[in-house]
Amino acid sequence: MSSKLMIGLMAMSLIWFTACHKSRLSKSTSQSSDRDTTLITRSPEIGDSSAVDTSAADTSAASGVADASESMREVKVNEVDFDYLTAKSKFSFKSAKQDFDNTNVNIRMKKDSIIWLSVTGVGLEVARGIITRDSIVFMDKIHRDYFVFNYEQLSKQYNFDLNFDLLQSVIIGNMPFERQENGRFLKENDFYILKQLVERLEVDNYIAEKNQKLSRLRATEVPTQNTFTLDYEDFREVGAYLFPFTSLISLNVLSKEQQKLETTMRLKHSKVELVNQSPGFPFNVPSSYKRKR
Repeated sequence: MSSKLMIGLMAMSLIWFTACHKSRLSKSTSQSSDRDTTLITRSPEIGDSSAVDTSAADTSAASGVADASESMREVKVNEVDFDYLTAKSKFSFKSAKQDFDNTNVNIRMKKDSIIWLSVTGVGLEVARGIITRDSIVFMDKIHRDYFVFNYEQLSKQYNFDLNFDLLQSVIIGNMPFERQENGRFLKENDFYILKQLVERLEVDNYIAEKNQKLSRLRATEVPTQNTFTLDYEDFREVGAYLFPFTSLISLNVLSKEQQKLETTMRLKHSKVELVNQSPGFPFNVPSSYKRKR
């Protein structure tokens, strides 16, 4: 597989689940100075016992899920805040047509502004990409070409609404969807589950009780039942924050021919640093490179 396709797949996989809806994260959310998101169950059906379906409550109790009518304490999700980030990582991808393992990727980020990617093989850089709030550019240094997309083009091509804020959240382990008015919390074993409806998506956010970090996100598209699952593992202290060093992504969708397609991905960091000074984001396409359409 070409390095250009590989780096494109890596970026696209991290934001795939936006394909199922047409909503945007608010800019004010991504730029909020308070990164702890307060999540409290306040919906009318929870506070009003007359609105509770007792049969549903019995089912929840039998499955280990707390009765939704119970009053739950305030739940805060521990989010990662930073100025700049650097990471050394390995990326793996497997689908019916492609399979590669442990590709070396260096990541640099400026919060709310830039995501820079460098792919290396046998000690040499084979591809470089830069993602900003306006565009996504990838350069294939082996074949000496490059391609450029803006979010509007990608949204039209893949039938989804892509935005920078969502991609940033997925990489660092923060909640990708802001709290919806229709959201409600359930307690299941060692997790608080924030259930939300986001356009055509039913979204379950699993918040671990022990560290109040997002541990799993499951999004199901209605009515296709296409699913996206993101699991965060191997939490380690990075500065003042807990950071997931492994992200596991699973996509299960139906093709146009109604065939089941499963894709799995893994992003595993070996080193992550949150820094105050810019690590630099060098990116210059040589004039001899050809732009691919």
